[in-house]
Amino acid sequence: MQIGSHILQNNLIVAPMAGVTDRPFRQLCKNMGAGMAVSEMVSSNSLLWGSEKTRRRANHEGEVDPISVQIAGADPAMMAKAARYNAEEGAQIIDINMGCPAKKICNVMAGSALLKDELLVGKILDAVVSAVNIPVTLKIRTGWDMQHKNALVIAHIAENAGIRALAIHGRTRACAYTGYAEYDTIAAVKAAVKIPIIANGDIGTPEKVKQVLDYTGADAVMIGRAAQGRPWIFREISHYLATGRHLPLPEVTEIHRILIQHLYDLYDFYGEYSGIRVARKHISWYTKGLVGSATFRHGMNLLKTTEQQVSAVNEFFNEIADYGQQIAYIENEELIV
Repeated sequence: MQIGSHILQNNLIVAPMAGVTDRPFRQLCKNMGAGMAVSEMVSSNSLLWGSEKTRRRANHEGEVDPISVQIAGADPAMMAKAARYNAEEGAQIIDINMGCPAKKICNVMAGSALLKDELLVGKILDAVVSAVNIPVTLKIRTGWDMQHKNALVIAHIAENAGIRALAIHGRTRACAYTGYAEYDTIAAVKAAVKIPIIANGDIGTPEKVKQVLDYTGADAVMIGRAAQGRPWIFREISHYLATGRHLPLPEVTEIHRILIQHLYDLYDFYGEYSGIRVARKHISWYTKGLVGSATFRHGMNLLKTTEQQVSAVNEFFNEIADYGQQIAYIENEELIV
């Protein structure tokens, strides 16, 4: 998989997720086998660039290449300025968000709301591509709603503008995250354009990755929610695609070790006050499906210091280690050993 001059180690990409794909999470997923990780979106509103949140999102210190930063907005000039700003801050790839279905984004005619205005889409893409000398990629949905699927039109606009790769989530804006992603539109786009196509939506197992790649002909897949609390999913997929066999599930001790390191990275990145709060959702994701985790997660929200949080995690994993080193998850939050 290649984007501009960047040759990825594989075709597995971490999807941009607001409040999730911060630097610690991106780095962790890359270390666990992802070929690339796209940052959570950065607003094109220059008034926000001085905020602490924006500075953190533009912090790529120590991150493994390539560094892909997603920007969002609806004004071509502001988007171009945001692209230049992030390139100066170390971005090696600029990704444009035209896929987010969130109301607060669509209400300002950004994200997937832009799919309604194909002329504006072209203006934004032209402006951003012209503003930087690094590759620009684009993320979209299949259309605004089921009656207005225009991914194919947008794909041609993107290709003509010089977009170097196109990620498509297999739902419309109106679908949000309900129902099931469809891949026929992605396959149609892949057959119609020459730029790399990245398939996204409901891709959470090694078998599903192979199925989607085979069905759509896509060059890569983008994985989002399935990686939350399971960053090792990328090594599992890589192994399955290469061998047709599954890796053993991670041992309790390894999950414990990965989580603890992730927590310390979050504390270092955010500071204690915000780090504790950001860490809660990650702890919840890592422990979901493990015996006794529902009670454990409820108590986690009451802890006020990093020391208390780490101590509680250590105690929980030491207890479940008694069940055995190899674990399997099932939906009713019990544990099979």
